[in-house]
Amino acid sequence: MTEGVFGRESGHEQVVFCQDRASGLKAIIAIYSTALGPALGGTRFYPYASEDDALADVLALSKGMAYKNALAGLDLGGGKAVIIGDPATAKSEALLRAYGRFVQSLAGRYITACDVGTYVADMDVVAKETRFVTGRSTDDGGAGDSSVLTAFGVFQGMRACADHRWGSPELAGRRVGVSGVGKVGHLLVGHLVEAGARVVISDVSAAAIERVRAAHPEVEVAANADELVRSQLDVFAPCALGGALNDETVPELRAEVVCGAANNQLAHPDIEKVLEERGILYAPDYLVNAGGVIQVSDELHGFDFARAQRKASAIYDTTKAVFALAEAEGVPPATAADRLAERRMAEVGRLRSILTPA
Repeated sequence: MTEGVFGRESGHEQVVFCQDRASGLKAIIAIYSTALGPALGGTRFYPYASEDDALADVLALSKGMAYKNALAGLDLGGGKAVIIGDPATAKSEALLRAYGRFVQSLAGRYITACDVGTYVADMDVVAKETRFVTGRSTDDGGAGDSSVLTAFGVFQGMRACADHRWGSPELAGRRVGVSGVGKVGHLLVGHLVEAGARVVISDVSAAAIERVRAAHPEVEVAANADELVRSQLDVFAPCALGGALNDETVPELRAEVVCGAANNQLAHPDIEKVLEERGILYAPDYLVNAGGVIQVSDELHGFDFARAQRKASAIYDTTKAVFALAEAEGVPPATAADRLAERRMAEVGRLRSILTPA
């Protein structure tokens, strides 16, 4: 068997296909692991070219969430969901509520949140049908926009990269290219400008660029993502969709450090070796972009922003620990991060076999 979920041998515990014809809902929920607890991960609303593309994306994203949550020190497993369709035209209250019913049917094995194409207001609607949802508005008792601490965490990871590469966490004077200035990217630009970095941006959306330029007129604009990659940069920050580091872009990359918010930045596993061979320091995406999941997971305990921000600040130390392990074991940082996450899933997850009274 080579096709479908089983043929991929992805290691997932459960994959659920959800359809509600009346609202037009077509969604896939993937649970990679519940070794550390319920699988937490966002819902991506995207016009995939095919069902197979949607499946491939949700499988990769849910596995990444398991590693992200483990490395962030959370007692949560990894899951993800995708809704197939254009959110600009297909999204409706009925569709979101139908989706919420499917989330509820999993009885807490999966907890959802925002992702590309979904927003805080959408989670408030989903929450009308399920209690297993985070990233709700503050008015609804939630954590609000998780992009806030996602950007903060990436900034902390970038500071750790600077300390490892140049001996100081300061980014003042460093030239940083941010590819994608949407929900997270534009907030990251704010942190960088405040830190004194020289920022260059690119985005397919003229409106997104104008928003950044209105707030930070000193920011430079590259013609496109390809030009940004070829620019003379200290740090390249991919903050759009995945696959930004591929066989075409990495040979052109002139930055010494890659640290960004996008999920699944490596187009394939061998890319990390190419980065290593070129002497480019890579901060694994699921390590540095964990601030958002830290933010929404805090909602499960009664949200406190200051507490969540303190937890997200630890991304700096975790990034340093990953680099230290990579050097000690002679492996790329992405491999070191995987090993730390897998170790925690195995060691802590094993304890769930010890029965305790109900």
